[in-house]
Amino acid sequence: MNDERPDPDQLLARVERDNAKARRGRLKIFFGAAAGVGKSYSMLLAARERRAENLDVLVGLIETHGRKETQVLLEGLDILPTRKINYKGTTLKEFDLDAALKRRPAIILVDELAHTNAPGCRHPKRWQDIHELLEAGIDVYTALNVQHLESLNDDIGQISGIRVRETVPDTVFEDADEVELVDLPPDELLLRLKEGKIYLPQQAKDAVHHFFRKGNLIALRELALRQTANRVDAQMLDYREGHAIREVWQVNERILVCIGPNPLAERLVRAGKRLSASLRAEWVVAYVETPGLQRLPAVKRDGVLRILRLAEQLGAETVTLSAPEMSTAIIRFARERNINKIVVGKPSRRGWKRWLLGSVVDVLISHAHNINIYLLGSPQKEDETEVEVSLFKRTPLPGLRQRLPSRTQKRYRGYISALAVTMVSTLIASLMFGKLELANLVMVYLLGIVFVATRYGQGASILASLSGAVIFDLLFVKPFYSLTIADSQYLITLLTMLVVGLVISNLMTNVRSQAKVASHRERRAAVLYAISKELATSQSEEDVVRTAVRHLYSEFSSRNVILFPDPEGRMVYPRQIGITESLHGCDLSVAQWVLDHNEMAGQGTNTLPGSESIYFPIQNEDKVLGVLAMLPVNLRRVFLPEQQKLLETFLRQIGQAIARIRLAEQAKITQMQIETERLRNSLLSAISHDLRTPLATIIGSASTLLEEDNHLHKQDRLELSRSIVDEAGRMSNLINNILDMARLDAGMEELNKEWHPVEEIIGTVLTRMQKQLSRRRVKVNLPPGMPMVYADAVMIEQVLINLLENAVRYTPAGSELAIDVEVSPNKVEIAVADHGPGIPKGMESRLFEKFYQGRHEAAQSGVGLGLAICRAIVEIHGGKIQAQNRPGGGAVFTFVLPVDQLPPVIDH
Repeated sequence: MNDERPDPDQLLARVERDNAKARRGRLKIFFGAAAGVGKSYSMLLAARERRAENLDVLVGLIETHGRKETQVLLEGLDILPTRKINYKGTTLKEFDLDAALKRRPAIILVDELAHTNAPGCRHPKRWQDIHELLEAGIDVYTALNVQHLESLNDDIGQISGIRVRETVPDTVFEDADEVELVDLPPDELLLRLKEGKIYLPQQAKDAVHHFFRKGNLIALRELALRQTANRVDAQMLDYREGHAIREVWQVNERILVCIGPNPLAERLVRAGKRLSASLRAEWVVAYVETPGLQRLPAVKRDGVLRILRLAEQLGAETVTLSAPEMSTAIIRFARERNINKIVVGKPSRRGWKRWLLGSVVDVLISHAHNINIYLLGSPQKEDETEVEVSLFKRTPLPGLRQRLPSRTQKRYRGYISALAVTMVSTLIASLMFGKLELANLVMVYLLGIVFVATRYGQGASILASLSGAVIFDLLFVKPFYSLTIADSQYLITLLTMLVVGLVISNLMTNVRSQAKVASHRERRAAVLYAISKELATSQSEEDVVRTAVRHLYSEFSSRNVILFPDPEGRMVYPRQIGITESLHGCDLSVAQWVLDHNEMAGQGTNTLPGSESIYFPIQNEDKVLGVLAMLPVNLRRVFLPEQQKLLETFLRQIGQAIARIRLAEQAKITQMQIETERLRNSLLSAISHDLRTPLATIIGSASTLLEEDNHLHKQDRLELSRSIVDEAGRMSNLINNILDMARLDAGMEELNKEWHPVEEIIGTVLTRMQKQLSRRRVKVNLPPGMPMVYADAVMIEQVLINLLENAVRYTPAGSELAIDVEVSPNKVEIAVADHGPGIPKGMESRLFEKFYQGRHEAAQSGVGLGLAICRAIVEIHGGKIQAQNRPGGGAVFTFVLPVDQLPPVIDH
């Protein structure tokens, strides 16, 4: 056969997988059909054997269930203390993952792979603990029952009537380095149960009447055996691939049914179905598209497509292979998939045609070693035209009739061109005749044949070969102008010229076909790259729809629309988004059926074929996200095998893009909810703390006044009353800050802008804060000729008050404060400076966030809204506010108000 060397890319991928595995620990699973078959016992026996080899073996966790023979095997092994977790008044013993990682043994035993950990453990499932151990390079022995495999959960529930809640993903089982089946016949298992070797007597009695019924155990045993056999089969395929073994191993029944564009294809598929059912074997239906078959009429290609669809309905896997030779592709595919039975039709060629042109069946028999060939004969008389039925019976394929004249014209042009090239070659040869040998003239004709084969295909090149040979004989071989040949050597020359011409024409035709196939594949790859690139950059579902509809229109010549369900699950037509290639007026009831059943429907399918459009489910990870409705100009552009695969890839990419955007939106919503919850918790925490202190003071002072009024001196009553007023004022300021922040966030605060002198605003603030600033010196620096500012004076006063209160709160008592004002042509800059501890590095911008409070021993209580309110007020005035440390110590808060118009002129 052709090249038998392994694929370098596959070898490289295998090396990378092996390197990744080498860094991980090895996982060995002791696998059984049910509890009590001896998994833990076998695991401990294996551990003791490894311990005898001087390996560091640690028992991480073993569930003995009181079985004496299991407990005996624990003697002499290092046992890791369990982690005790208190849960709802009960002490639970769990595997201590951190202690195991710290101990880092060579092998660790962790029983019950499907166990659910108690709340408070790092991982919710024990198989996740084991995954972390493996990533740390520690080998792990564990145990698993077949009913805990995720993919079998529904089947186990149907068999036993009990829903298993603790499951393990199948990938954990598949990625295990070794699986050892621990098997026990059901009768022996039931005997062990009765003897109390599995559960306590009362538990055993309940188990016999529920899960441990003999029928259940037989079914579970079969499932365990099948899972183990499937795993062994996968290991065998992996070993054959890794060692470049091409010969088929007869270890499992796999059937390959080979079909072609002939009347026998449907019978081959049905025979393959019967054979697979009798052998309970996997079966694949393959169609090999050679360069010759690519030139088949459309009606025959539709017939092949119909047969492939039939095979899928009967449960087969269908593949379409492309290769120059059908037999080569079949044998290569059979070896890759370890197929040991091939079903083909009997050769249609007879006699000399079979001897001269060969037969696929003969090549398979000669080269398909270790593969059984099954030949299916056809009836003695069969009209081929009866089975050449188009897939699309209801509607003739649009555009087919229009293309026939152009194809015929192209073929005629090719033949005419072939004759013209032969005439040109004859003219050139006549000029060379008598000057060069006849062999050189033959080269001229061969060059013309190559040119015709390259441009016009096989038929025209054959015509050029025949016509060239005849003309060469008539004009250049004696006797001239006669087809008889006087010299026998020229007969050999003439025959050689004809054969070489035919071979060259055939080779060039194959090259053209392969180049055409390569061009189509390159174009499909470019299309997939373009749509995947655009979908990856799409930021909304609308962008995804636009990109998908445009590319589908370009590739399949179809009008398209992507439909999504509403929150109640009903299909609705999308709003207009300005896509010129979009489909309008599709049947929403058909789309609803596709959404509910996750199957295609519409024209050209077996479901609701009366619909004008074709409907495809768009899914991601088995979840249907929407429906694509297509109205193609030509159904063949959609249902040809290569086009179907391209469309399936498109749909997968569209589904992944939509799922990605929805996940991103959900993550954004979740983040907003988390942020909202964080702010709410911060607000509640701050309010509850800051309201409790003044409320306690108010209640204490008020109760003292009420109960001890007759015994209090006048000065004491005055102090208590003042405390009540002060604390009530603090509560009032707190509530006002919260309400102000809510109004500013909602954009409900309206500015009452007027022209105000800056010195009056500062003076009003100092007057209002006279009590808080009574023990501090406030230095005010105003430049001469201060202009007025156009602002809401009440709000600007609130900014200054909040800044001064913040300075009082975070600076030592008695320290000096300063208010500096600077003026420029287009802004007024007001700064409040202090001599406190300053601002921690990197926190300058966070000070203005809601509920953020600086931590300092001099700080008093607060909600953390004062500076946030300052920033909101300054920003709605069009200004900016910032905080920074002073070079000499302390902090300075500066806000800038724009001066974008001249103040009014005051007449004296």
